Amino acid sequence: MAKARVRFTFASELIKEPLIWSLGREFELVTNIRRANVEEDQGWVVLELEGAQDEIDRGMEWIKEKGVRIDPVPGDVIDG
Repeated sequence: MAKARVRFTFASELIKEPLIWSLGREFELVTNIRRANVEEDQGWVVLELEGAQDEIDRGMEWIKEKGVRIDPVPGDVIDG
């Protein structure tokens, strides 16, 4: 089981899309949202992903194709 911490940044037209849910379901990943913010023109979410490394990699490629920017989150994600 591999883990990844990432930040997704997406345009406002993608906010209503169930991208995180689809990512988890399609690639059999556990998706834990740690922080999120939605503004008029864009939104972002910090996620912890858990699953097989090859599925995490495939999921990241899929989400990029949807127009989401992905940035790694170094270190521990603090709850709160």
